[in-house]
Amino acid sequence: MRILCIADEESKAFWDYFRKEDFKDVDLIISCGDLNSSYLTFIETMTSIPLLYVRGNHDDGYKKNPPEGCVCIEDKIIEYEGIRIMGLGGSHRYRDNGDNQYTQKEMYHRVKKLKTKIWLHKGIDILVTHSPAAGLNDGTDMCHVGFEAFNDVIEKYKPKYFIHGHIHMNYGRNIPRIDKIGETKVINAFEKYYIDI
Repeated sequence: MRILCIADEESKAFWDYFRKEDFKDVDLIISCGDLNSSYLTFIETMTSIPLLYVRGNHDDGYKKNPPEGCVCIEDKIIEYEGIRIMGLGGSHRYRDNGDNQYTQKEMYHRVKKLKTKIWLHKGIDILVTHSPAAGLNDGTDMCHVGFEAFNDVIEKYKPKYFIHGHIHMNYGRNIPRIDKIGETKVINAFEKYYIDI
């Protein structure tokens, strides 16, 4: 199975110069947030490939204008072709308002509410988030600090993949696209990245 992971910046190849053949081998699309709702709707409409998403810290507009034809996996575990995928969007809280911002404690609470679902699904294969895990290629400012709860999920359930966005590859520091936490492969989905499972 080939999965296209996208986040944070609309790809001109998909948005301005769309070619259906660029998606011919893609079985599933996963958005890790901070993408224009119209962009996701466009990709889903033009390709008819299932598109799953979590919200980023800039996706408050999804409340009024969610991506059409796409499936929100916030606080859910879904199975696609036998692959168990769990979604937890949003960033660390850095201002008073913002629907998709959470404290460390709030993110721990979201994870705790999913424990029964994880048990019923006998684990997870892919953890999809907007923010990175704490201490793994995250930032030092309040907005870009990663979540400690994600480290706990990875340590306990050992998903094959942890896919996130939020940390832009063009921020000017040496940010790896691929990393590892134990047995889990970590993917920064900035703009676009393909994984084969």
